[in-house]
Amino acid sequence: MSSLFSSLNANCAIIIVTHNSQRYLKTCLSCLKAQTKQAAQIIVIDSGSSPEEIEFLKKEQPSVYFYFSKVNVGFCKGNNIGLSLVKKEIKYILFLNPDAFLSNNFLEKAEAFLEKKEEEKTAVVSGILLEYDIVNDRPTGRIDSSGIFRKWYGNWYDRAQGQKYQKPLFTKVESVPALCGALMFCRKEALDSILLKPNEVWDNSFFMYKDDIDLSLRLKKKKWQLKFFPDLIAYHCRGWHKERAQIPKHLKLLSAKNEVKLCARHFSPCLLYSSLKYLSVKLFNI
Repeated sequence: MSSLFSSLNANCAIIIVTHNSQRYLKTCLSCLKAQTKQAAQIIVIDSGSSPEEIEFLKKEQPSVYFYFSKVNVGFCKGNNIGLSLVKKEIKYILFLNPDAFLSNNFLEKAEAFLEKKEEEKTAVVSGILLEYDIVNDRPTGRIDSSGIFRKWYGNWYDRAQGQKYQKPLFTKVESVPALCGALMFCRKEALDSILLKPNEVWDNSFFMYKDDIDLSLRLKKKKWQLKFFPDLIAYHCRGWHKERAQIPKHLKLLSAKNEVKLCARHFSPCLLYSSLKYLSVKLFNI
């Protein structure tokens, strides 16, 4: 392991939380293997998957560390478990969804960006997430996320989602209100500064949905910056994404409940909007 942090290796650990994600994970790990700079650690937290899924995971690359939970602990707790397994000398953490596929120089470019003197107060950097059609195994040519923004009345949304991707669309580095949790390249020092309790960076009570916005806002309260760097390219299947009418009520309810929690925690003037949204889901499944 003497060459672990050589010029050929990134000083980062990658944490992937998976739940029955065999359809995506093989491609995700292949993209990591193809990186121009290899991660020092790749940690996959399996959160209560089926026995068949677990058998599949056990046959994957021996260089990947797998942690198996018998129950579905959720995205947040899964990431926190992953963080507890990261080596002390690691400088950067990449939180990565199993359905997100990195371009082959992503790690190299992301680390080089945060290594710049002028970015020493940047906690997280991410780039353009492009939609990927896993059924036909090809990019769709549309944008999935280019940072998370909020409308004046309180609705959080992924900027430019669904728009056709054209390179002149984004040309500069910019600060953004929040970043998509499917792909967050983080400075570990910044994460350590917002611990809720030992080994809890992500708020376990969120389980999933709006957790990335909460993490982003907590970092900003500590005067850290969140940056969008358009040279960073990745692809996202967003396997859960459906027309709203097709999304199960309990998932819509969880998302709306977390949005209310988000507003209350961060003293947002949009609490009324979020509360009405929660009630509309609870009473009318809107």
